[in-house]
Amino acid sequence: MPLRNRWKSFIDRETPAAWLLAAPALLGLLAFVALPFLLALALSFTDLRMGSPLPVEWAGLEQYARILSDPGFLHALRNNAVFAAVVVPLQTALALGLALLLDRPLRGMVVFRTLFFLPVVFPMSLVAVVWILIYAPGTDGLMNAALATLTLGAWEPVDFLHDPRWALPAIMLLSIWQGVGFQMVILLAALQGVPQTLHEAARLDGAGPVRRFWHVTLPQLRNPLIFVALVTAILAFRLFDQVQIMTQGGPLDATTTVM
Repeated sequence: MPLRNRWKSFIDRETPAAWLLAAPALLGLLAFVALPFLLALALSFTDLRMGSPLPVEWAGLEQYARILSDPGFLHALRNNAVFAAVVVPLQTALALGLALLLDRPLRGMVVFRTLFFLPVVFPMSLVAVVWILIYAPGTDGLMNAALATLTLGAWEPVDFLHDPRWALPAIMLLSIWQGVGFQMVILLAALQGVPQTLHEAARLDGAGPVRRFWHVTLPQLRNPLIFVALVTAILAFRLFDQVQIMTQGGPLDATTTVM
């Protein structure tokens, strides 16, 4: 039988079973993702007040025009964009570095992996309260005390959460610390899936550690890195919890976000 006919026969035989197995997941995606998204998109073109007896009025693009011309929204969008532009590359690079360090067959490595992943398990409300204490003004705060010690007293204490210059960077640091463990686990699993034969072949060809990482490891991590960066970017534009708990959008709207 020609290859084309055999392939067509295989597709015809396997397709119904594949669709049957995928049907529950597809129905779930349609019911809980696609349908709510389409309904929300349709409602965005209307003037609807929940619980109001007034009929729904068609607004068209009027609401989009109003929000895109609102200086407050544009400022909040800028804060989200700056947050994402800083957090996404830094958190991804740090997660990759930690994954490379922890991808070693050493005794006790599981303990270190658990410790780095632990902040992900804690609720953001608890993490934010702890970091409020860390960022406390004066020498009472751990951050100010540590920086003063490292600089031999040259550091002037800063009120991180009430200074417009420092509030957003402070939340960035917290977010990177809290979320890097999740990305680290994904990249660590991807690293352990890289075939060792590729490293051995590169080593036999005389490639050093840097060249092996650049030409062997990194290409194998392309898809996981893209996934990690996309997830981090999505979470960056959904920034809300730590801002609401720590600064409530202040000071002077320095941490206001679109959420």
